Parts: sequence; structure tokens; C-alpha cells
Amino acid sequence: MQIVLTVVLFLMLSVTLTLVGMKLWVRPKEAIDRVTGAAVTVTEQPETHPSLVFRELITKLGSVLPASPRDVSIVRRRLIRAGYRGPNALKVLYGTKVLFGVLLPVIVGVAAASSSGDPGNKTLAVIAAAAIGFFGPNEYVRLKAKKRQKEIRKGLPNALDLMVVCVESGLGLDQAILQVAKELEHAHPPIAEEFGLVNLELKAGKRRVEALRNLAERTAVDDLKKLVAVLIQADRFGTGIAQSLRAHSDFMRVQARQAAEEKAAKLGVKLVFPIFFCILPSLFVVTVGPVIVRIMRDLLPMMNNM
Repeated sequence: MQIVLTVVLFLMLSVTLTLVGMKLWVRPKEAIDRVTGAAVTVTEQPETHPSLVFRELITKLGSVLPASPRDVSIVRRRLIRAGYRGPNALKVLYGTKVLFGVLLPVIVGVAAASSSGDPGNKTLAVIAAAAIGFFGPNEYVRLKAKKRQKEIRKGLPNALDLMVVCVESGLGLDQAILQVAKELEHAHPPIAEEFGLVNLELKAGKRRVEALRNLAERTAVDDLKKLVAVLIQADRFGTGIAQSLRAHSDFMRVQARQAAEEKAAKLGVKLVFPIFFCILPSLFVVTVGPVIVRIMRDLLPMMNNM
């Protein structure tokens, strides 16, 4: 009897484990659907990252803030110069302004309510927080654009020298721009990105003159505008590109040397105030201090005794 019960329990356990394994691990239906190409319905929704939820919230807030078309074009141009070219960059900026314009006054108001101070000062602090929260993102975009323009200006001589080498080795101007964008991708990413956009515009069918003018308009860097003007004139009048680039490279090198000499000449004037307020007081303390101490300790008591 015990043997029969053991066999029955073993069979029941084996069948149960087999069914569970077929259901959970083998899944023959999914394998058949995958082989036959049948559609698999997914009931579970993928989890959304919190940063994406926050960005979507800011985008929705940006849609609430009204703006005139003229202001939109100006702000969009600033965002492009700062390197933000996404389709929702403008909405994210406006949403950030709305969020900080509401959040900062609330935080400052709560902090001011719990402190004992003049009500007028509290009101001014709340108004200042609202102004900082609303206009702060614009200032951040301006500083970001200025920093990017500085990086472009810094990498332009290397890009120009590389372009001269590429053109003199036999490449055309379009291929030289593409090669510069590839070679400077890690050394100078901003200018490589701009040259890459020029190459994409040329592939899209735009004329070379228009693509170069768009480059100058996007960056708003004076040195790059001069380079674009040289390339357009060389392309229009049939001048050799290599010769024009070589002459402009020498001009930029001389201009950079003159700018360095100008900064060196201004250095003496700029050092007057740090020397006067920082170095001279400590120098007086070191040199004249011991003499004053000796006079007060020895000479003054001697004069009083006389």
C-alpha cells in the first residue's frame, strides 16, 4: 500500500512540475507564435523614467506661457547659438521660466513668513525671487551661448589650418568641411557640430552660399563671419580656395598675435589695483610693522621719562 501511495505521489508531483515548467519556462504558445509570426499582445506598459516625466511637465508648462512671434524668433535664435536645437527647446525654456517664476517666490515667501523682519523687505524679497526665477533661464541661455561662441572662436584657427591642408591636398571645399567636422569632433565639438550641419545642409540640396550664410547666422562669431565672407567671395569670383584660405589663415594668425600683445599691454594697468589693495598693505606690515612696534616699546617710554 505504501508503495502504491509513493508511486501515485511521485506521478502527481511529476505531472505538476511538468505543467508548471511548460507554462512558465518552455511556453510553447509563444514559441509557436514567434515562429509563425503571430502578433504578440503586450499588456504591460513600459515604465517611464522620472526625468522624462519632469521634462514633459516643463514642456506642458511652456505651452501655457504666451509669446509673440517676434520674441519667439529671437529666443529660438539664442537657443540655437547656445547649442539647443531640439524641437521642444523653446517650450522647455518657457516651462522652466514658469516653474521657477512660481516656485522661487513660494519658497522665499515661506522662509520670509517664518522670520521676523520688515514686511516691506519680505515683499521685496518675494518680488526679487519672482524676477530671478522668471528671467534667470534667459540669462543662463545667454551665458551658455557666450561660452559656446568662445569655444568656437578658440577652435577656429585649428579648423582653418586643417581646412587649408585638406584643400591644398586636393579635396574640394565640401569634402574639406566634412573632413574638418570628423577630425575635430573630440578636440573642438562646437565647431565640428557647426561644420557637420553645413555638410548636412549641402547634402539636403541647399546652395553652398546659403549654407555658409546660415553658418555665420547660427554662430554669430565675428571671426567665423569673416571666414564665411572669404569663402563666398572666392566661390563667386572663381578665386583659388586654397590661396584664399591660406591668406585668411595668415591674417587670423597676425590678428591673434596683435590681440595677445594688446592684452599684455593692458596687464600693467589692470595690476595697479590688486597691487595697491592686496600687496602693498601686506608689504607695509612686514617692513614697517617691526619698526613701529620697536618705537612704541622703546622710544615712547624713553620720551615719557624725559
